[in-house]
Amino acid sequence: MDDGERWRLTTDEQRTLRRAVARLRAGIMAVTFGMAGGVGLFVATIWLVLRGGDRVGPHLGLLANYLPGYSVTWGGAVLGLFEGGLVGALVGATVAWLYNTFASWRGAAFR
Repeated sequence: MDDGERWRLTTDEQRTLRRAVARLRAGIMAVTFGMAGGVGLFVATIWLVLRGGDRVGPHLGLLANYLPGYSVTWGGAVLGLFEGGLVGALVGATVAWLYNTFASWRGAAFR
């Protein structure tokens, strides 16, 4: 028996494998990542605002280059909640889409 025959799956094994590979729901991933991104940015901003000092959050303030209107202030925290949520949702949906795409390619290899 050569390697090709040893690793060839039967039809039942292929069906079981396809059922075992979980598909990710893009909507659920988008909501989860969106909440984590938005709340995470909000909490980080509020933490720095409450801590205060001469220069408040210069590194976190660099996000203003990517998130229009964001700043390390109370208003920036609220805006960051929404913008961080949007970015997180896009990342979550993209991760789910990529995972499902690669999983379907992997499943096609066993047919």
